Amino acid sequence: MTTQLPWLTGDDPFPAPSTALDYPDGLLAAGGDVSPTRLQAAYRAGIFPWSSAGEPLLWWSPDPRCVIDPATFIPSKSLVKTRRQASWRFSCNQAFAEVIVACAAPRPYADDTWITTEIQAGYVALHKLGWAQSIEVWRDDALVGGLYGVTVGGIFCGESMFSLCRDASKLAFWALMTLSQAWQVEWVDCQLENDHLLSLGATIMSRNDYLALLAQQPETPTLPWSQAHSALAAAGFTVAETL
Repeated sequence: MTTQLPWLTGDDPFPAPSTALDYPDGLLAAGGDVSPTRLQAAYRAGIFPWSSAGEPLLWWSPDPRCVIDPATFIPSKSLVKTRRQASWRFSCNQAFAEVIVACAAPRPYADDTWITTEIQAGYVALHKLGWAQSIEVWRDDALVGGLYGVTVGGIFCGESMFSLCRDASKLAFWALMTLSQAWQVEWVDCQLENDHLLSLGATIMSRNDYLALLAQQPETPTLPWSQAHSALAAAGFTVAETL
């Protein structure tokens, strides 16, 4: 029996995450758009967009969910050494559009990207509303690494990261964990499990538990991103001057 995937148009609400397919895991709906209103509704419901080139816009709510407890994160000795050896500088929300463009660039292991120009525009609009944030890693005045994601209440939902030189994305992740620890963030959502995330300390959580966690969050972002630079500086990160 073939299951018909719900197709979203206009202001159609998302189906309940419990109706997502078992295979592919978490596929919930197709269609719709990536307007800020749609994206806000998605993240508040534990749903995110992810499609390959040539596919319609697809929406997902996987079970289980990949998450990380920032309190358990400890940078490796080699990463600590890396940060000490070069003139790395860090910033937050200073180059959001540049970060998402870099995340969309071709990768050696993939022929295409899910971060289309439509997706980029949607998240840039979300960023302007204070819902999406970026962390940037600089070296010799060049943007060499970073990540971006969405804040839902007091939870950060990571979307993608990039690295143009060795360990730059790991340094961005370390900066994110540092902020999350300073702000007592209980969980960072990593969405889909992979070996790289597991190596950084990620674990899995059932969809029901993740949705229960989301239900406890305020309707609007509460993480103090305006204080991010001072928090990083207090933890020993060299903060980039205003760009």
